[in-house]
Amino acid sequence: MKTARDEDELAETVAAACGPLAICGGATRGVDLPGEVLSTGGLRGVALYEPGALTLVVAAGTPVAEIETLLAAQNQQLAFEPMDHRPLLGTTGEPTIGGVVAANLSGPRRIQAGACRDFLLGVRYVDGGGTVIKNGGRVMKNVTGYDLVKLMAGSWGTLGVLTQVSLKVLPRPETQATLRLSGCDMKQAVRAMSAALGSPFEVTAAAFDPGVGEVLVRIEGFADSVSYRGGRLGELLGAFGGAAALVQAAESAAIWQRIRDVAPFAHQPGDVWRLSVRPSDAPAIAQRLNAEALLLDWGGGLIWARVPEGTDLRARAGQFDGHATLVRADAATRARLGMFHPQSPLLEKISAGLRARFDPRGIFNTGLMSSLQTQDA
Repeated sequence: MKTARDEDELAETVAAACGPLAICGGATRGVDLPGEVLSTGGLRGVALYEPGALTLVVAAGTPVAEIETLLAAQNQQLAFEPMDHRPLLGTTGEPTIGGVVAANLSGPRRIQAGACRDFLLGVRYVDGGGTVIKNGGRVMKNVTGYDLVKLMAGSWGTLGVLTQVSLKVLPRPETQATLRLSGCDMKQAVRAMSAALGSPFEVTAAAFDPGVGEVLVRIEGFADSVSYRGGRLGELLGAFGGAAALVQAAESAAIWQRIRDVAPFAHQPGDVWRLSVRPSDAPAIAQRLNAEALLLDWGGGLIWARVPEGTDLRARAGQFDGHATLVRADAATRARLGMFHPQSPLLEKISAGLRARFDPRGIFNTGLMSSLQTQDA
């Protein structure tokens, strides 16, 4: 494995490469790819942090934990609360901010605040020819031509190797609480989450655990406001049946870390898939999956499914408006089914053109995607 110590060394390594390069951040995803492993783990450090401007510029190999500690000291946070895959995948390593951006990792707050790419202000990266490219800056702005900032988020290192990212951060809420509504089936749960998200009570997350029939709805902010909104939400969701209970701060935070990291599936047998769907379609799609376990996030817009090893879940799901990504499986299943959802012929053509433009030698993460499909994670 080659670990670049700085951007110049990384660019030189890419330019001199005679074959495929497997781009690696914190080695938490456990995806085996052909070629020499090229790690960005040596690119660490904060280049700029302006709490008053809610702006952070940081090297791609910087651990997420270090960034979260830095932000917490100023009562700020990464609004998109990225998932930690290690418990689910059984891997070690250390999640890095470059890996988060490359995969566009976005947790439960995505439905209220937006995805990782929505907070990405600028990027520096090395393209397939070894050239360092900079796009964007430290403020939100409109661009013409390729919006490389958005394009790099979710491209999984197939277009270029990130060396630095600029992010907008947000203030950390004073407190949070979670309303737990029990006794719901799938259809009731989706309706309840839709009602909560459509209410004026500023819900920041909504999930459903079918295993216990429990809807989870989070609210955040100042303590008095959270208390008031929690009470009103309890009244609103009482119409969907079941018993409602409001849990506070620490317990609430633990609930959403569990949902964020799909903890119920950790250390359990089988393959794990994530499906991005229309929330209204979730009950019907979930029924067709015939999964051993399910977990719904994003108000029903994200379905996590655990199924027997080797299951072609895309075939079970049939046609739907969205995509299914294989998150955990053995190498043989990954090779047979592919990690990412097949594209339409038109998108396939566009993706191939983008790949040829950014990585003309085809050396980055060969085989990870048959062609580029940026993922809304």
